Amino acid sequence: MARQQRKGQAEVTRWMGPLLDCLRALGGSARPQEVSRWIAHELQLSREITEATIKSGANRFHNQVQWARQYLVWEGLLDDSRRGIWTLTPLGWKTHLDDDESHRVFLNRVKTDQAERKQHTEAAPHPEPELVEAEPPEEAHDLDLLNILKSLPPYGFELICGRLLREHGFEDVEVTQRSRDGGIDGYGLLRLSPFVSLRVAFQAKRFKDTVTRSAVGEFRNALLGRAEKGVFITTGRFTQDAEAEATRDGVVPIELIDGEQLVELFQDKLIGVKPKTVYEIDHAFFDEFRREG
Repeated sequence: MARQQRKGQAEVTRWMGPLLDCLRALGGSARPQEVSRWIAHELQLSREITEATIKSGANRFHNQVQWARQYLVWEGLLDDSRRGIWTLTPLGWKTHLDDDESHRVFLNRVKTDQAERKQHTEAAPHPEPELVEAEPPEEAHDLDLLNILKSLPPYGFELICGRLLREHGFEDVEVTQRSRDGGIDGYGLLRLSPFVSLRVAFQAKRFKDTVTRSAVGEFRNALLGRAEKGVFITTGRFTQDAEAEATRDGVVPIELIDGEQLVELFQDKLIGVKPKTVYEIDHAFFDEFRREG
């Protein structure tokens, strides 16, 4: 069962221990959404928790899990050298955090931030991430790309999703005419081998919030007799019911690509983005030099 958050304790600390447990259970690394799904399942979290949103429309629970990951990176328990994959460090493998230890990790970072700001100006106390509802540092850049995709006109978004499929190995990609798509925005041929190929239909929708089960069901109805597999692409996210509908037995399978995965797919093929080297301060390194002689 889900552990109750202690009064006065930052929400982000609630997910630190389970996040480490998840990565150990999955062999040391996992993608962000895999981690959130694992934690939600293992702790039997209610939909009230897993489907709540913040002001930006992002999923609150996943946002807090991302912040938990960031604090664990700062603590040296996770390796942040590879984007889109959360990986345990040797220290993270052997570290188990209870509520008190997780709160200590949070306070360590708060104290570090406050000490750094005092070198420049007297600043207000560091706000807890669930109060500011900001994106963690790594995800902030991803949000910029996602916002650009959301700002595209409907047909432009369909065209760029067709480009995305082509860059990821689909052949004969075509985007249907805007007035006659019948619930399908385009098609592509996925060649599995020289002897086997699949006709795939895709739907591309700029959603701010969630895609429901009914939307996935309607897309599947449009696929009947027209494609062997479907891909539903959205800038938003899918409800648990929508995910269940996509993998329901005995019907045409549908692959779901949410906003987070969409950003990763664009970055993997450098579509509309350029690689950039960013240097992050290693605070643990400088701690050795803060000691009084």
